Amino acid sequence: MKKLLLVKEIYLEGFRNLGHIIIEKYFKVFAWFSFVMFFIVLYAFVYRMATGFAFD
Repeated sequence: MKKLLLVKEIYLEGFRNLGHIIIEKYFKVFAWFSFVMFFIVLYAFVYRMATGFAFD
């Protein structure tokens, strides 16, 4: 739980006092898109490992 709060604080600190609202919204959308893509890749890797895919 402590690590989750640390990630939340880093996320909030990263967008504090960014400036223009369009830039702020763009970076927030990009951050969420990156998180989603990371978890999709992580899921695909775990799925391949669980089904016995041969990484040749």
